[in-house]
Amino acid sequence: MNNIIGYILLALTIHLSFAITAEARETTEASGTVEGVVIDAETHEPVSYAYLHLEEINRTATTDRDGRFRLRNVPQGSYTVIVHRIGYITINRVVIVSDDETAELTLEMRPTVLSGDAVEVVADAEGTVGSGLEHASIKIIGDKLRRDLDATLSSTLSNQAGFSERSMGVAPGRPVIRGLGDERVLILEDGQRTGDVSWTSADHSVTVDPSAADEIQIARGPAALEHGSGAIGGVINVVRNQIPNSVPTSITGSVSMQGSSVNRGMMTAGNLKVPWGDDFVLNVDLNGRLGQDYNTPIGKLENTYLQTTSNAFGASYIRSWGYAGLSGSMYLSEYGIPPDPEGGHPSGVDIEMSKYQTEGRTEILMQNAFFDLLEVRGSFIRYHHAEIEAGGSIGTQYDMDTTTGSVKLRTKDWGIFEDGVIGAWGEFVDYNVFGTTGDPNSFSWSGALFAIQEADIGSLHLEAGLRLNHTTTWPERERQSPIIGSVRERNFTGLESSFSGIYDFGRGFFLGTTLMHSWRAPTLEELYSEGPHLAVYAFEIGNPDLDAERGLGTELFGRYKTDTASFELSGYYNYFNNYLHAQDTDQPSPIEPDLNEFQFVGTQATMYGLELTSEFQLLSNLAIDGNLSFTIGDRVVSEEEKEATGLTESEQPLPMMPPLKGNIGVNYSFNSFILGSRVRMAASQNRLGEFETPTDGYTILDLNAQYRFNWGGTFHTVSLNALNLLNKEHYNHLSQVKDLFPEPGRSVNLLYRVYF
Repeated sequence: MNNIIGYILLALTIHLSFAITAEARETTEASGTVEGVVIDAETHEPVSYAYLHLEEINRTATTDRDGRFRLRNVPQGSYTVIVHRIGYITINRVVIVSDDETAELTLEMRPTVLSGDAVEVVADAEGTVGSGLEHASIKIIGDKLRRDLDATLSSTLSNQAGFSERSMGVAPGRPVIRGLGDERVLILEDGQRTGDVSWTSADHSVTVDPSAADEIQIARGPAALEHGSGAIGGVINVVRNQIPNSVPTSITGSVSMQGSSVNRGMMTAGNLKVPWGDDFVLNVDLNGRLGQDYNTPIGKLENTYLQTTSNAFGASYIRSWGYAGLSGSMYLSEYGIPPDPEGGHPSGVDIEMSKYQTEGRTEILMQNAFFDLLEVRGSFIRYHHAEIEAGGSIGTQYDMDTTTGSVKLRTKDWGIFEDGVIGAWGEFVDYNVFGTTGDPNSFSWSGALFAIQEADIGSLHLEAGLRLNHTTTWPERERQSPIIGSVRERNFTGLESSFSGIYDFGRGFFLGTTLMHSWRAPTLEELYSEGPHLAVYAFEIGNPDLDAERGLGTELFGRYKTDTASFELSGYYNYFNNYLHAQDTDQPSPIEPDLNEFQFVGTQATMYGLELTSEFQLLSNLAIDGNLSFTIGDRVVSEEEKEATGLTESEQPLPMMPPLKGNIGVNYSFNSFILGSRVRMAASQNRLGEFETPTDGYTILDLNAQYRFNWGGTFHTVSLNALNLLNKEHYNHLSQVKDLFPEPGRSVNLLYRVYF
C-alpha cells in the first residue's frame, strides 16, 4: 500500500512539472544565445573540453575540439560564466544576454601548476554548476579530483582539510567533516538525496561512485538549509548532470579506465551526450568496478572484495522557457565486511545491495516581478541491502522506498535582498528491516519550507536562511516492547536558521563568519531499533522517547586568494543540547551474548577545532600545498550515568573523533607533465570515548604524476599515483576494524580518461 502511495506522489510531481511546462510556453520571456571560444592566453590555441556553466541558471556546456561552445535558449539578463579545465586557472566572466540576440565571447584561460584553484571564495562566486548547489564553498575538480580519485566518495575526499573517513574495509566508507558524520553530513547526487542507509551504520556504503563526477561540491551555512535538516557538518554534492540541461553542438562524451594494485582493482566508465535535433538531448552513463581483497603491510585482509556497477540514462527537452527531463539509474553492489575473530561474525559478512531510481525535473524561466525561475523535482528510489552470514543465511535485510518532491522558486530583488530561493520539500519513507528480534518496520513523512536570501552592501556579502521542518514517524504496529518500551507514533517540528557574512578587504583578502542553528528529528533507526546488527558487532537498542537533536554552530574564517596563492584559516565551535548517538554500554546482550548493547541516547556535547589550507606557486612551474585540521569533541556525563558507571568526571571525550591530521605536497610542472609528492600525517589519538582504544600516529609518503595531450581531436589525461610508497603499517582511528586490521599497504593506481 505504501509503495503505491510513493508511486502516486512521484507521478503527481512529474505531472505537475509538465503541466507547468505547458503553461510556461506562453508566459516566459524571450531568449538569446551565448556562444564563443575558449583559448589559451599564452599560445592563443583553442582549449578543448573545457567545462562551462552559467551561475544564475541551470545551464552547462563543454567546448568542442576547436574550443567552441554554444548555449541556446538563455533568457535575457546578466549572467556569470564560470569555466574550468584541467591545467588552467578557473575564470569568471559576466555576460549580458539580450532578446533574440547572440552574445559572442572569447574566454582566455591561463595555465597553472596549482591544483587548489578550484576552491572558490564565496563572495566572488556563490553559484555553481548545473544541477549543483547554489553556494558551494569548495569545489573539487580537475587535477585535484584526478589525483585523489579513489573507489569511494569518502576516500576521494579524505585528503581535504577537515575531512576524515569512517570505514569498515574498502567499500563501506562515509565522509566525516569536522568530527560530524551520519545524518549531520548530507550526501547528494545531482542535488538529490541518495536514498541509501549509509548514515545508519559503518558497514553500509554510499551508493555514489565518484569516478562519474564532473565535480564534487561541499556547502555549509545557509546554502545547506535548502537540501535538508540537521546537516550542520555540511552538504556534499556529486555532480553528474544525469538529466541534461543544454543541447551540445555535437556528440560528446568520455571514457575512463582505472587500475589499482593494492586489491587488483579495475574500473571502467563511459559517458555519452547525444543531441537529437535542436531541442532534445540524451545522456548515458555506464560504470563498473571490481576489486579483490586488499593487501596490508601485514598481509591480505580477508573478505574486503568489491563489485559495483552504476548506470544511468537521462533525456531532456530544452526550449526558451527552460527544460524538462527524466532519468533512470541503478546501482548494484556486492562487497565484503572483514571477519571478527573475537565474536560477532568470525567468517565475515557479505553484502548484496541494489538501488533503482527514477527522477523527473523541470526548470521554468518566469516573466514575473517577484520570481525568475521555477524548479519542480520528483524522484522515487527503491533500495535493498542484505547482510549474508556464513552458510548463506541472511542476518539482516534492509528494504527502503523513498519518494521525494520539491518546488523551488528563485527570487528577484526583495528589499535589500538581491537574490535567493524559497521552496517546499517533502519525503515519504517506507522502511523495512528483517532479521532482528523485534518488529522495526516503520514509516516516516517529512516536509519543509525554506528560504535563503542574499544581499551585497558595498564590500559586504550577506546570506541568511530559514528552514521549517516537520517529521512524523510511526511503526507498522504500535506495541509495548520489553527491550525499548512503548513503540508508537512520534511527531517532531523545528526551525533551523543560518547566517553568513563575508567582507572583501580587496587585494584577495576576505574575512567571514557563519552562524547556524540546526535541528534534526531522530531517525527510524534511533527510535525503533531492537536487535543484533552482526556486521558492526552490535546489539542496537533504540529509544522511542528521544527528542529532536538541536545544535548551535559558529565559524570564523579568513581567506587570501590570488592567481598564484591561496590561504584559509578557519576556527569553529558546535554545541548540541541533545546530541544523538549510539553509546556502547560495555554490557553483553542477554539475547546475543557475543554482542555488546549499543543504546541510542541524547546528551549535551561540544565540538571545536581549527583548519588551515594553503597553496603557493613558488616558481612558474613549482607549487606547494598543504592543510592541517583537528577537532576536539566532548559530551556531558549525566548524574545517572555517574551513579551507574562510577565515573567522576563531568565531561568525557566523544567517541570516533579524528586526530590532528594533515598533508603537504609539492607539484612540479613542465609542458603537459605534472610530477608531485605528498606526505600524509596524523597524530596519535589518545582522547578516547567509552571503551575506545588509542590509535598511533603515522606518516605516509605518496607520489603522483599526470600527463595531458590532444590527439585526433580528442583530449587525454593519464594519472599515475603511488600511495603509501613505503608500505607503512598505519591505522585509521575512525575505522570499525582498526583494532584488528591496518589500512591498505602500498598501491600503484593508474587512471586514464579520454574526452571526445
